[in-house]
Amino acid sequence: MATRQDPGRKRREILSAAGPSRQRRRPQLESRVPLPQILTLPNLREASKSCKACELWKLGTQTVFGEGPTKARVMFVGEQPGDYEDRAGRPFIGPAGRLLDEVLAEVGIDRSEVYVTNVVKHFKWEAAQRGKRRIHKKPRQSEIEACRPWLDSELKVVQPEILVCLGASAAQALLGKQFRITRDRGQLIPSELARLVMATAHPSSILRAPDSQQREKQRAEFVRDLNRLPELLRGKLAQAS
Repeated sequence: MATRQDPGRKRREILSAAGPSRQRRRPQLESRVPLPQILTLPNLREASKSCKACELWKLGTQTVFGEGPTKARVMFVGEQPGDYEDRAGRPFIGPAGRLLDEVLAEVGIDRSEVYVTNVVKHFKWEAAQRGKRRIHKKPRQSEIEACRPWLDSELKVVQPEILVCLGASAAQALLGKQFRITRDRGQLIPSELARLVMATAHPSSILRAPDSQQREKQRAEFVRDLNRLPELLRGKLAQAS
């Protein structure tokens, strides 16, 4: 007597075979990233110099890793290093970094006490049509994902109390595509990444404002957002998370 065929059996076999491969995507990605066996910031910084998990290493002058105290209470995460950072090998030292320093000082936070880094560790650029300028180019999702193990490791080592995403690209990479700076900036966002998580504009977007009036307006909003940090650090708004 012939055995009755289960019409759903073939589909289950296909899904079963496909499932593990999807689950292994992230581990396979991590295997391409030369993470050190012992996670410390110096070890991670040194190991990142040889990372070729995506093609951006061919564009960047060098890897630009994060910078700051090992146990900083606040971590800032931007999108990627810019031209200045790419040449010097340090994050947030160009015009946007200087604006960040100014506003941090204005709200009473010392830049040397925070950790600053980027979602992507290499500068992605394209040549300007005229001259020798290198123009910032937004990284693809695959490049962001390829670099994610480095940021995850930084978070694991630093364990900041407050994580601040700078700009929409960083916020969406860490908090989801549904995040909108115009709607959600300055608010505490539930996340497992840190005890308190928020996002604000990237300082480079302020510098790109079309006129001085818009720059002043956007700078004031940036100050307003970062002015929450001292209160959060003192614990006054801890219950709001």
